Amino acid sequence: MTQIAVAKTSLSIRRKTMKAVVIAAPMRFEVVDVPIPEPGPNEVRVRMEGCGICASNLPVWEGREWFSYPLEPGAPGHEGWGVIDAVGCEVTGLAVGQRVACMSFKAYAEYDLADNGSVAELPGSLAGRAFPGEPLACAINVFGRSDIRSGHRVAIVGIGFMGGLLTSLAAAAGAEVTAISRRLYSLTLAARCGAAHTIAMDDHWRIIKEVDRITGGARCDRVIEAVGLQWPLDLAGELTATRGRLIIAGYHQDGLRQVNMQMWNWRGLDVVNAHERDPSVYTAAMRQAIDAVERGRLLPQEMLTHNFDLDDLGYAFEMLKDRPEGFLKGYIRF
Repeated sequence: MTQIAVAKTSLSIRRKTMKAVVIAAPMRFEVVDVPIPEPGPNEVRVRMEGCGICASNLPVWEGREWFSYPLEPGAPGHEGWGVIDAVGCEVTGLAVGQRVACMSFKAYAEYDLADNGSVAELPGSLAGRAFPGEPLACAINVFGRSDIRSGHRVAIVGIGFMGGLLTSLAAAAGAEVTAISRRLYSLTLAARCGAAHTIAMDDHWRIIKEVDRITGGARCDRVIEAVGLQWPLDLAGELTATRGRLIIAGYHQDGLRQVNMQMWNWRGLDVVNAHERDPSVYTAAMRQAIDAVERGRLLPQEMLTHNFDLDDLGYAFEMLKDRPEGFLKGYIRF
């Protein structure tokens, strides 16, 4: 028998509409009632439990000339998790009732659709836990492309959610990690995640001098820039040792960048853009992240510091932009 697109247990039998955010204009949103979407043949519908709030959403919120408004309902939420509510007729290996993390694109809503290949099942051991799978997968991919090994001296410039996860992964691999951040809270977190050294990100030359002291002037085999701004990128380049690897993990989204190509050439740096664009690689990394959390290699729960109702999305974006002390990662809860 052909599998029907919407399972009979689906809540859509009782409900026809859902709440969703619409970003109507820069720094203006509304919560609207829209029809619950129906999955296509290779899609699942997920009843969202939550969705992480990503820094890459800030340009959409603040407004850039290349965006068109209003956005579609639920956009640009892409860090969702929840329970499969319905499956398309060609979906295999997934079923109604499974709790999953997914890569979707309109997850600031009570329901969203995800491609069959962009969903990872969450085990029962993670029941009840918030699980933004996409940024966890991103951390796994950045770490993989960094080629961090035991004995490496590693600097991580910027300790937010991503920087904290990468600190944990690098320290677990046996690297000597130096964490650099402007906030005391973030540096304290980095130390708990295994950083051997922490440095306040305040003065460019003082930081370089401190790293020289730590490394005996050799600087760092691997440097991960995880901020997405010009000065941290400049600093990261300076901290990278001769024949070292500079990894760009920050999301640079506010215009062109300048780089010290003379220095990069002279030192023979390998420069890696660690942003992944292959959905299948992301899904594989999401499964690796699930395993790492289940085994205790990654501990994202203490980094998920704030949760918000859907009506509070604007306030959540402002907190993400200002990053007050104690804020690391926020998510919308349903």
